Amino acid sequence: MKLEKNLSDQEITEMIQRNSNPNKAIAQLYEQHYDMLESMVIQNSGTEEEAADIIQESMLVMVQMIKTGKFRGESTIKSMLYSISKNKWISEIRRKRSSLARHENYLTKHEENELDVSEAITRQENLNFVMTLFDKLGETCKKILNLFYYEDMAMKEICEKMEFSSEQVLRNKKYKCLKSLIESVKSSPQIGEQLLKSLRNEK
Repeated sequence: MKLEKNLSDQEITEMIQRNSNPNKAIAQLYEQHYDMLESMVIQNSGTEEEAADIIQESMLVMVQMIKTGKFRGESTIKSMLYSISKNKWISEIRRKRSSLARHENYLTKHEENELDVSEAITRQENLNFVMTLFDKLGETCKKILNLFYYEDMAMKEICEKMEFSSEQVLRNKKYKCLKSLIESVKSSPQIGEQLLKSLRNEK
């Protein structure tokens, strides 16, 4: 319900400072300025609930400034309240954006971690399956492919370790071994594709 008479800034200030019916003065602050402050918040992406919180905080600051003499009447109460509310709302927007950014960053990292784990499991399952096929290729092929794919050994090192006459001879043998392996996994195209990619990236 609207109060009968609007108090002036000076009257409101004196009533609060002198503690002379301060509740009436504070009620006037709400009566005169609430709608303006609410509109400012809502027009800048806020809700009525958020506006109510901002206005409540701003009113407390305003009353405290009047009580302590920090508000000297150099500007109107209206402009001071607007400035306080605007700054508080800007801070709230920044806080929400920062919180949202942290949340999005967490979700992104969480999704990346889930993807990394999923890919690692898939790779390990594929390699475990392929390893069971190595036994069918003969001892030499098994050793070459095991050293290359599992122990991540360079062709030069494998050549020296297995005493091949040259790297080219080793590459030819590896190619034949791999070809036999791929033939045996035609029922699993993804694994065959992974092996071909590994071959193209060989050391």
